[in-house]
Amino acid sequence: MDDTTVPRERPFSEHVEHHAGFRRMFAPGRLTLGFILPLEAYPDMPAPTMRDHVTVMRYADQAGFAGVWARDVPLFDPMFGDTGQLYEPFTYLGFLAASTQSIALATGSAVITLRHPLLLAKQAASVDQLSGGRMVLGISSGDRPSEYPAFGIEGDFETRGERFRDAFGMFRASLQEAFAVHDSERFGRLDGSLDLLPKPPHGRIPAIVTGRSRQDLEWIARHADGWLYYFVNPEHLAPIVSTWRDVVQRETQSGIFKPFAQGLFLDLADNANHPLMRIHSGLRVGRNRLIDYLGGLQQLGVNHVAFNLKASRRPATEVLQELAEFVLPAFPSN
Repeated sequence: MDDTTVPRERPFSEHVEHHAGFRRMFAPGRLTLGFILPLEAYPDMPAPTMRDHVTVMRYADQAGFAGVWARDVPLFDPMFGDTGQLYEPFTYLGFLAASTQSIALATGSAVITLRHPLLLAKQAASVDQLSGGRMVLGISSGDRPSEYPAFGIEGDFETRGERFRDAFGMFRASLQEAFAVHDSERFGRLDGSLDLLPKPPHGRIPAIVTGRSRQDLEWIARHADGWLYYFVNPEHLAPIVSTWRDVVQRETQSGIFKPFAQGLFLDLADNANHPLMRIHSGLRVGRNRLIDYLGGLQQLGVNHVAFNLKASRRPATEVLQELAEFVLPAFPSN
């Protein structure tokens, strides 16, 4: 797969000790816990209420959870079921940066095929600066064909993999080079006469690819700083994680750490010993069995799990409190 649109760069592992968000969520051999926003249960509704969301967010931060991920859903399509957290993700994360101290602030994930990479860079670097280096950029190619005509790029849905690489290349160049020179097939040209400010406080914003984003795993291993994958059963997850580790080692030819994360829906049962039950893209389970399950994921090499509470039959505040008291001590943030 063509790499010409993405600048060669040093691995983010060389910056990791300085980046608060990446360090809080990811470390070799350890698993941390976070959430996909909003921190609300709304199993039978397309949109959350966002009621008391700042209070709940502060609790998650103070309790010691590792990170939160804001989905990028620009337009509501009833065919896809829900609206995400309603707000534009960078605006929302910038707002949350002022209400929290330590928790990592991530996009989960920014659809970079629908965003101009220079504006994306400006947004991400602004949140990174305002939060003290807690911005982690989850990115994806987008899977909703109905959005592409609305943005005037309907012809790019089938070629969104190429558009993804093109956007990512300009994004990286504009943030990591002063007065960058970069040609983009779709997004324009930087001729070295202009600079994009602010730059990230630690030289780089970590980028985590969601799913495959129409890329082969080798490209992701070379250019991304980690990989976020969807929920699958552990027996199917084990070879995925193992392959990721092997590809990272082969493509980087070093012992560079590039984390593997997973997102899943969680319906935490009242009964602490409720057995694992599969629900859509996730689990219904009691806390004791959840601890066992997460321990197994940690042994497989999973570094972070982001819970989506939309499907919860209990209020999100109850679930967070129970997880903080009984589950989080086994998987502390870094």
